[in-house]
Amino acid sequence: MHNSGRILLTTVVLIILVALIFDFINGFHDAANSIATVVSTRVLTPLQAVVWAAFFNFVAAFGFGVQVATTVGKGVVEASVVDQWVILAGLMGAILWDLITWYWGLPTSSSHALIGGFAGAAVVKAGFASLLVAGLIKIGVFMVLAPLIGLALGFGLMLATVWTFRRAAPGRVDKLFRHLQLLSAAGYSLGHGTNDAQKTMGIIAVLLFTTGHLGREFYVPFWVIMAAHAAIGLGTLAGGWRIVKTMGMRITKLRPVGGFCAEAAGTLTLLGTAIGGIPVSTTHTITGAIVGVGALQRLSAVRWGVAGRIVWAWVFTVPASALIAAATWLLLHLAGA
Repeated sequence: MHNSGRILLTTVVLIILVALIFDFINGFHDAANSIATVVSTRVLTPLQAVVWAAFFNFVAAFGFGVQVATTVGKGVVEASVVDQWVILAGLMGAILWDLITWYWGLPTSSSHALIGGFAGAAVVKAGFASLLVAGLIKIGVFMVLAPLIGLALGFGLMLATVWTFRRAAPGRVDKLFRHLQLLSAAGYSLGHGTNDAQKTMGIIAVLLFTTGHLGREFYVPFWVIMAAHAAIGLGTLAGGWRIVKTMGMRITKLRPVGGFCAEAAGTLTLLGTAIGGIPVSTTHTITGAIVGVGALQRLSAVRWGVAGRIVWAWVFTVPASALIAAATWLLLHLAGA
């Protein structure tokens, strides 16, 4: 192997490690999505909850396809523009924004941070023409729709549940939904693993494809699937307690029945969009579902100030991660990369 070939291979391996670090950070940043409701309703202790969520994050590797990974890998940026430095800069944009918002305790979208970073690095390298408008429009539409679908399903499920159990003793309802919440938390963690691990798979696969390590056909190798799910599972196991507090306690006060309805609404939304190959935000989805459940009790049950701050963080995620990625690409370019 020539010296240039060795350097390229070493660079590819290092960028794959950075991608898996992003996946790990995604896991602990988004651990709150999977466990906030079961922790706040005291169905599970925080430690039990992260082990439960991490297990189902990993199990999601088996059986839900790689449509989201293909969308991220082929549907955001022109393949001719993508190289290892665009991918590295995109990952750095997403990682830094995730760490900033984790420190602030804000549940922002790791998915949109990654897509914003990827797009920002491509634009600074080759201009706006390098972006695939159709793919970005689909992602942008569901950026708005995912929390609204989560909200509507959360509200609807809570309404149906309240009506169904209107004559049952509150103690019996509470006991039943404590058990059911274990299933809904598992389902949500499956949806989270299916949707979020696939973004990292897509980035690694496009890196391998553009550097000639996949051959002529774009696909996601099995080892990439396993590595991405292992990284996000370990990240969830590490937990992101600042965000758990915001999601589980600050938006609205949840009982087991509300926690079940929020998680079930999130699960339906995530699995539906994953099958359709649409990369949505698990954070946006569960936040919308929690707000929908809280709003049924009464509108004042939702702390709209906290919800408003979260929405502003969502709005800034794509441009902020894009700017960080653009600055990273420029620094790499100046360094001779």
